[in-house]
Amino acid sequence: MTENSALNTGSHDLPVSKALAEFMRTGWADTAREDITPLPVARWTAKRRAALAARFPAERIVVPSGVLKVRSNDCDYRFRSHSAFTYLTGGREPDDVLVIDPSGQATLFIRPRSPRNAEGEAGQEFYRDRRYGDFWVGRRLDLAEAETLYQMECAPLAKLPEALSGTAPTRVLRGVDPAVDALVPPHDVPDADAELEAHLSEMRLIKDEWEIAELQFAVDATVRGFEDVVRALPAALAHPRGERYVEGVFGLRARLEGNATGYESIVASGANACVLHWIRNDAPLPADGLLLLDAGVETDNLYTADITRTLPLSGRFDPVQRQVYELVYEAQNAAMKALRPGARFRDFHLAAMRVIAEGLADWGVLKISADEAMDPENGLYRRYTLCSSGHMLGLDVHDCAKARAETYLDGVLAEGNVLTVEPGLYLQPDDLTLPPELRGIGVRIEDDLVITADGARLMSAGLPRHPDEVENWMATLLAG
Repeated sequence: MTENSALNTGSHDLPVSKALAEFMRTGWADTAREDITPLPVARWTAKRRAALAARFPAERIVVPSGVLKVRSNDCDYRFRSHSAFTYLTGGREPDDVLVIDPSGQATLFIRPRSPRNAEGEAGQEFYRDRRYGDFWVGRRLDLAEAETLYQMECAPLAKLPEALSGTAPTRVLRGVDPAVDALVPPHDVPDADAELEAHLSEMRLIKDEWEIAELQFAVDATVRGFEDVVRALPAALAHPRGERYVEGVFGLRARLEGNATGYESIVASGANACVLHWIRNDAPLPADGLLLLDAGVETDNLYTADITRTLPLSGRFDPVQRQVYELVYEAQNAAMKALRPGARFRDFHLAAMRVIAEGLADWGVLKISADEAMDPENGLYRRYTLCSSGHMLGLDVHDCAKARAETYLDGVLAEGNVLTVEPGLYLQPDDLTLPPELRGIGVRIEDDLVITADGARLMSAGLPRHPDEVENWMATLLAG
């Protein structure tokens, strides 16, 4: 081993000669894009930025999109921008930074397309830079194109340090881009950045007209994905990794109609359905068992659906499976009836749990009454249901997660909220408090709803919920 043998191992690229560098600077056609049109969401993002500036007057606000993350060695994950950044700009590119100055003027700092005729490293980026070069990852926008697309002022990312200089009080969405964090000293007001983060979540609690349309598209595409899965069940049942077969079928729909899945699909068959976030998806499908599929299409604008169905793989529920399913179905019905403006957010969950507790008591699983079990000092029914019955939905599957408790979990519902309702029973295979026939059954039914002026609209009505309807739907798809 020579002294320099450890050097030059960071890239497999060959050195670029001076002659090649000069050659690469010439002979390129003008590829200025004339097909750039404003993002449909641009008029909505302008309103959102104005509302944010009004909330923190005379302060500078900085919201980064995020940075590329290494998957392994020199390969990055596919980039997904921070939801707050996308909400305010419509943008989805790495390293971009939104800055709203104390006067309320917004500027988007981007990494513009690199020139092909510049000297030095700047002129080599387009073919040498594996992370950002046009030849490696695709063409970036120039500043004029970006301003047309986003309908706002844009500036080169290189000018960001200058824009963040000075003494204006500055709030930053921290923890998203380390380089941006390093540019801005802490605010004089304690927890100023945390207050910004909470407000950015709370802004998204009420969905505007454009967002509701996006979410409805996500839901409708997800319905088509579930239909794809049912049609593919015969092939999936024959495969030793049937869960993964189902995951792939749904993932194809998500990529064809949207950006991707909005979260890792849960494809849980048999007792795997008792694992709430089962994403290994590597087991065979039991022909006489149940399949719990929790999946959602994320649109190109990054809004996601979140739907769960529990399907009998034989095409029909057996008596015990139906018994468990019907209890969850009635719990979901009770929860949906509790949705209306002014109702406490927690009310729909409690309505579902009342039905669950009564059912478990009727079965003899609970040795106490439902009233006793529902006492917060007791809660024994929770052994069999484990988690809450829903959450806000939007750009994140668990949307608005940084909102303060008083505005979300301990708050009240309002027209424009979009949320899931998803009670479940998870009867663990090793739970000796259960009769043997119930062990290893997991059932969840999850739907997406928007709060309206007088109640709630079921956005995912395209998928059947009642067990008879589920069986008929499956039979129709499998016969078709």
